[in-house]
Amino acid sequence: MTVVVLMGVSGSGKTTIGQALAQTLGWQYQEGDALHPPANVEKMRQGHPLDDADRLPWLRAIAAVIDNWRRAGTYGIVSCSALKRSYRNILIGDRPDVRLMYLQGDPALIEARLAARRGHYMPASLLDSQLSALEPPTDDERPIVIGIAQPPESILQQAALSVAIAKG
Repeated sequence: MTVVVLMGVSGSGKTTIGQALAQTLGWQYQEGDALHPPANVEKMRQGHPLDDADRLPWLRAIAAVIDNWRRAGTYGIVSCSALKRSYRNILIGDRPDVRLMYLQGDPALIEARLAARRGHYMPASLLDSQLSALEPPTDDERPIVIGIAQPPESILQQAALSVAIAKG
C-alpha cells in the first residue's frame, strides 16, 4: 500500500486524523477539500449541497494527486468524503496499492462536532445531505473501518497500526 484515501462525512475527523497520521508515518498529506473548484466552495458556503457533476472535477483532481504520488513512489494520505462507491471507483479503481480508510461515526456525534467547529466553509446544515448520499464501503472494497467515538489519539493509533498491518 502506498496511498490511503481517508473517507467520511464532514466532521468525522478526516483532516485531524489525516494530518496526524501522515506526520506519524512520514507520508505526504493532501487535504481533499483544498482541491475543490472555487464554485464548489461557494456553493457549499451558501448552504447548497454538491451534486455528482460538481464533484467530478474535484474527484479527478484528487485522483491526479494519487497517480502523481504513485508514479513518484511517494507514500501519501488524502482526505476526501468519498461518499459514494462511484466516487471511490474514481479515486481507487484498479489501483491495488491504494486503500480506503473509513472514519465511521454516529450522526449525533458528528452533528455535535460540526456545531462546535468554527471557520469551515461547509455549514453543519449540509450534514443531512452527506448522510443521505453516503454509501458505506462494502467488504469487497477492503476498507479499514475505524470508529470515531474514541479520543483522537486512539483513532490515530488504530489508523497507524492498520496501515502497518496492511503494508505487511
